[in-house]
Amino acid sequence: MADVALQLGIVGAYLLVALAVGLVAYRVAERTAEDYYLAGRTLGTVVLLFTTFATLLSAYTFFGGPDTAFALGPEWILVMGLMDGVLFAVLWYVIGYKQWLVGKSQGYVTLGEMLGDRFGSVGLRVLVAAVSLFWLFPYVMLQQKGAGLAITGLTDGAVPLWVGAGGITLFMIAYVVVSGMRGVAWTDTLQGVFMLVLVWAAFAWILSAVGGIDAATAALAETDPEYLALGGGAYSMQFVLGTALYIAFGVTMFPQINQRFFAARSKDVLKKTFSLWPVLVLLLFVPAFLLGAWAKGLGVTVAEGQSVLPVLLRTYTPTWFAALVIAGALAAMMSSSDSMLLSGSSYLTRDLYRPLVSDATREDLVARVGVAVFAVLSFGASLVAEQGLVTIGNTAFGGFAQLALPVMVALYWPRTTKWGMYAGVGVTQLF
Repeated sequence: MADVALQLGIVGAYLLVALAVGLVAYRVAERTAEDYYLAGRTLGTVVLLFTTFATLLSAYTFFGGPDTAFALGPEWILVMGLMDGVLFAVLWYVIGYKQWLVGKSQGYVTLGEMLGDRFGSVGLRVLVAAVSLFWLFPYVMLQQKGAGLAITGLTDGAVPLWVGAGGITLFMIAYVVVSGMRGVAWTDTLQGVFMLVLVWAAFAWILSAVGGIDAATAALAETDPEYLALGGGAYSMQFVLGTALYIAFGVTMFPQINQRFFAARSKDVLKKTFSLWPVLVLLLFVPAFLLGAWAKGLGVTVAEGQSVLPVLLRTYTPTWFAALVIAGALAAMMSSSDSMLLSGSSYLTRDLYRPLVSDATREDLVARVGVAVFAVLSFGASLVAEQGLVTIGNTAFGGFAQLALPVMVALYWPRTTKWGMYAGVGVTQLF
């Protein structure tokens, strides 16, 4: 009981620090939609890099990733790390830079605004927003389920999944309603640095406990030698390339990521940020996914419904350190979820409420109520979802990936038509 109290105390203290940062951001923010959703388009290189980084540090990458490496082998690093780190950086430039230019000159806040105005179509604006909100739902659910699993694993079942996920959901609602993009970006920067430091500390601590890299690798060679061979098994060329491609394209169209293309202070900020991206991705994924793979050789037993990393930490590190790392993981999930809820709110108010409601007053109230309703519904769904974290994440990645090509065509081909965009967005989503 004392260990559980210590673990929850550390996690709770971290949440309070994050909330304090959000309150400071609220005090200095302007009361405008552009400031609430895009931090006044003033994000510099470091903050833009880390807010994008922390927004993608989610249950999918911190828990789903090590779990996949544990189940299939460490080549998951190639799929999520090297390949998608590079592919997303390229797309960041191809789509993000052009989108920033258009958004800066026209004052766009959402992708739906940009495309609806480009083709003079309210219907297209509504369609893009509806598709984005539809695919955003399972990914928010993923973060909530991941948070519940993290706390359950950390406390060895003392805190049930619904309590952990519900507590984090309530915190996120309060935080997003108050802070907006400025607070989210500031806390993302702190959370990104915090996560990097902790994951490397966990990597060093666990390796020290088991006798180093050679000992961990030798144990894996003895139990699962196929894990030390490149390729084979689940990692066919089709699987590696196909998964890397649709994840990279899907990430680019995630509302919480895509909207950050509008928020950069200058084109130099965008260029510096995407060039640093692959390095930052590898710094996180390499230690986290290797730990997941090594756990297989170390004989770590993961009960159904739990994730490998909390179990590994509980086995080889002190209670207080495991709690710190899980706090960092929760920070990663909250960084994703608060950004998703904020982006979902902007799509709801600016692309659905504004054009479809004749007397669109009290937009601020609609935005905040929308955040709460969306979060509560996704929390309820997370409690009954039977799919694993990676399966749920893959569903959202694939759905968003279908938007990438129509957006690229709209940005670069002047002869694109409204009906061509309807076909490009609608038909692929129906498929």
